[in-house]
Amino acid sequence: MMGQEHLRNIALIPGARVGAIFEPDAAMRVAASGLAPGAVMVDSLAEVLAVAEVNCLLIASPNFLHLAQLEEIAAIRALPILVEKPLFTDPADAPRLAALRAAYPAPIWVAMEYRYMPPVAHLIAQAQAATGGIRMLTIREHRFPFLEKVGDWNRLSQKTGGTLVEKCCHFFDLMRLIAGCDPVRVMASGGQSVNHLDEVYDGQPSDIWDNAYVIVDFENGLRAMLELCMFAEGARYQEEISAVGPAGKIECLVPGPGRFWPAHLGDAPVPQVIVSPRDPKGPVVLDVPVDPALLAAGDHNGSTFYQHQGFARVVRDGGATQVSLRDGWWAVAIGMAAQQSAISGQAIDLTRVDYAPKG
Repeated sequence: MMGQEHLRNIALIPGARVGAIFEPDAAMRVAASGLAPGAVMVDSLAEVLAVAEVNCLLIASPNFLHLAQLEEIAAIRALPILVEKPLFTDPADAPRLAALRAAYPAPIWVAMEYRYMPPVAHLIAQAQAATGGIRMLTIREHRFPFLEKVGDWNRLSQKTGGTLVEKCCHFFDLMRLIAGCDPVRVMASGGQSVNHLDEVYDGQPSDIWDNAYVIVDFENGLRAMLELCMFAEGARYQEEISAVGPAGKIECLVPGPGRFWPAHLGDAPVPQVIVSPRDPKGPVVLDVPVDPALLAAGDHNGSTFYQHQGFARVVRDGGATQVSLRDGWWAVAIGMAAQQSAISGQAIDLTRVDYAPKG
C-alpha cells in the first residue's frame, strides 16, 4: 500500500519518474508496474543500483529490512535516499545505524509524512504564537487496526519493532520537532486488548499492541503525551493534536483515509485548526482543506506529495534533508523506550539507554 502511494505521488512531481523497481512479491509487482509503466522491473536491489539513470532511491520495504538495505546501498552506490520509517527495529542495531550515519556521503531523508499534513503543518507553524510557548502537547490517534500486509509481517513485533516503533514513531518525531529539543524521559502503559488476539503466523501468536498511553518529558520542560487506540475507526477524526501554553491553545483535527469514510454519511470531514486564546476568550476555527488530487493519491492527507516535493529539491539542488537520520533515529528510540517502560512499569531515562542517538 505505502509503496503504491509513493508511486502515485512521484507521478505528481514535475520532472520526476520511476526508473526501476525491485518488488519481490508477484501481485505487488503487477500493481507497481501498472502505476509506473515506464519503470524497469528488476530482481534485486543491486540491479536497481545498476540502472544508470536512477539518481535517487525510495525504500518502502517491511521495517526489518530497512537498515540492511541502507547498508547494501552504501556498499554499492551511495545515492540520495528517501527511506520509510522506522529506520531500525532492534535496539541492538543502533551501532550499525551510527556507523551508517557517520560514513554515508549522500542525503538520507527519513519518511515522516505526518509533518507534512496541511493541518499539522499549520499547527506547527502557528503553535508558538498561539500558545506563547508550548508547555503541554497532546497527540490522540483513534484509528483502524493494522491493515493486512504481504506475508503478514506487521503482525509480529519482531518484524515491526513493535507498535510504538512501527506506528507511533511518526508522533514521537512530531513531539521532538515541536519541542525543538531532545527527550529525556519516557513513561508508558500499553498492550494488546482487542485486535489480532487469535491470530497465529508461522507458529507465533500475533503480539502487536493496539493501545497505549505514552508520556515524554523534554529538555526544555515541555511535557507531551500520546494516546493511541487502534480499535476506534468509528471516530469522526483520526488524529487530534493540541498544544497549550500560557497564552492559549491551538489544536488540529485530522480525518482518516477518505476511502474508509462511510459513503452514506456524505462527504468526509474537512481538516481543521482551532486557536483558543485565553484572553480574549473565543475559539477561532479554520478549515484546512486538502487538494482533492492529493487526497486521491494516498491515505495521508496530501503529506506524501509535499514530502516528495521537498526530497526532489534536495536531489536536484543539494542541501540538507528536512528529516535527518538523527531525527528518524530519535523517533525510534522514543518508541523503544516507551515499550520498555510499558513492559517494566518503570520510567526510562533516555540519557542512559544505548539505543538513543549520541551527538
